[in-house]
Amino acid sequence: MNDTIITTIDRAAMALGGGLVLLGVVGLGIVEVLAGPPYGAAPTTNDAGEVVATPMVDANLRVFLVVAGLVVLLAWQVYRMAGTAGGEDTTQRVEMTAD
Repeated sequence: MNDTIITTIDRAAMALGGGLVLLGVVGLGIVEVLAGPPYGAAPTTNDAGEVVATPMVDANLRVFLVVAGLVVLLAWQVYRMAGTAGGEDTTQRVEMTAD
């Protein structure tokens, strides 16, 4: 099987897709924790409804990075499936004598 052959395109797609997902989830999550509360996506308001604190990184940016990484990985997988669809026939045929 050719499933284990990794080309430069495969390495680039894995690095880009995985990197975007990790940046969106882990990297910006660490930034949020280091910046302090609030940790949620919505801004914190007081009883009068005034915004008293907002998250440091916009939640839309984090979602965009994760979705972009998943799109890259999906496109890479479609590329791999299209490249191996018409592969060579690996069926082995054995001649047997009839009685």
